[in-house]
Amino acid sequence: MKNIEFSPMDQGILQRVLEEYGLVEQLHLGESQIRKMKQFADLMLDWNTRMNLTGIIDSEDVADKHFADSLLLLKYLPFMQNAKVIDVGTGAGFPALPCMIARQDLQFTLLDGLQKRITFLNAVCDEVGLNAEGLHGRAEEVAKKTEYREQYDVATARAVAHLRELSEYCLPFVKVGGVFAAMKGRDMQEELAESKSAIAKLGGKVEKVIDYQLNDGSERTLVIVRKVAATTPKYPRASGKIKKEKL
Repeated sequence: MKNIEFSPMDQGILQRVLEEYGLVEQLHLGESQIRKMKQFADLMLDWNTRMNLTGIIDSEDVADKHFADSLLLLKYLPFMQNAKVIDVGTGAGFPALPCMIARQDLQFTLLDGLQKRITFLNAVCDEVGLNAEGLHGRAEEVAKKTEYREQYDVATARAVAHLRELSEYCLPFVKVGGVFAAMKGRDMQEELAESKSAIAKLGGKVEKVIDYQLNDGSERTLVIVRKVAATTPKYPRASGKIKKEKL
């Protein structure tokens, strides 16, 4: 990877951006929480000089596209107290870690297929003082295990993959009555239509679709899928089959 110079996060910019979205007031974010978010950002930007965590390194962009975007999940989907949440394909820890800093009652599992990302996230949790479970594994394999299958109130995914495939990876983790929150890009109407049948087969039902914009004009869509029935044991299928054979 290209050499990336480490430049620490500007806490003032982070504070201002979160205030612009009304998140500081709505989520009752105190100075210590903003400081922890800055600490997390600095660790990410430092580690990013040695491994590929993010292409977003400017303070304004980090505040907007990583932290605000993650915390908007709590604005649009108020989590129940002490909810068990799994962040599937968590990457550098978004949306999980900003949400944990804002709501330390939330019990997060951070799932990623790359061990070095889990090593980074465990280091962040130790430094910042967060009690999350870092889990290395492939979603389609972990979801078959009894201790993780249908054990979560919420599954989150912030990914570019098609909603149809994301639903097969994520819904098996969600208990009946819980939700899968897919954080997606703009213009989801066609993708939603293409995913309807698969979501139903997996025991889900689209409950709400929320469109919003970030400060730079980037369009986002949050798709809330309610788990209304148990997922049959044959799902999720192997990754190759998920990609090759549309559900």
